[in-house]
Amino acid sequence: MNEDVVLQVGREALFLIVALAGPLLLAALAVGLIVGVLQAATQIQEQTLSFIPKLLALVIALVLMGPWLLTSWVVYTQELFYRIPELIG
Repeated sequence: MNEDVVLQVGREALFLIVALAGPLLLAALAVGLIVGVLQAATQIQEQTLSFIPKLLALVIALVLMGPWLLTSWVVYTQELFYRIPELIG
């Protein structure tokens, strides 16, 4: 196994991490922005007020995106296991 193979596997893993975390982070970002605008408009500056909507948005995003996230993760892992003989030899 040479450096190119290691870099390729690492790049694929990093891309998968970004693809899996992206939808959840975007949901939290959108809700945080909306709550921030509402807090600025009403001048309520309570930091804990934005926690519950973000948590609910993440739960909803996980429920909606969970099957796709899990499928992507399993497919990558299976492909990596099938490539073990190629990677070693």
